[in-house]
Amino acid sequence: MPPAAPDTLLRRAAAIALVALDVDGTLTDGRIFIGPAGEAMKAFSVHDGFGLTLLREAGVKLAIITARQSSIVELRAAELKLDAVVQGAKDKGAALAGLCQRFGIPLAQTAFVGDDWADLSAMAIAGLPASVAGAAPEVRERAHWVSQAPAGRGAVREFAEFLLRARGGFDAALARYTTHRPDPAP
Repeated sequence: MPPAAPDTLLRRAAAIALVALDVDGTLTDGRIFIGPAGEAMKAFSVHDGFGLTLLREAGVKLAIITARQSSIVELRAAELKLDAVVQGAKDKGAALAGLCQRFGIPLAQTAFVGDDWADLSAMAIAGLPASVAGAAPEVRERAHWVSQAPAGRGAVREFAEFLLRARGGFDAALARYTTHRPDPAP
């Protein structure tokens, strides 16, 4: 799928109501640390987490769709107050379609961010397929948006800011953090 023209890309981004993301290689750098008792650790970027928080505050539904099972993912999703977590997804496209049905959101108003072949079925049906720098070439060439930042190191934050700008909400989001609020009188 060729990249969308800039005006088409911005129009699609402005309409996004649901962002679904892969985990390993998208929200993380793709490394999985496994100890004697199983999966021991994944590293998540606080910058990516804050980007997701900004999207949630802007009214965008947020979901994870991953082929793996991980209690670490459940913990991170709960911490970020994500709307849905689908683990063990063999067909991420079907999982995305199910979330759209659950939330009453048309596929055209979804974005899916992924990095590898298992993400292609979801990217193929999402209104805005996106990827991260360093993703498999076959994934990047099918994405309408690709980050400059690497996976697990700000790529999702970059995507969140792109969506906020397209939706016209970036300045308002920033203002919530830059406007001085005097302390209440004692």
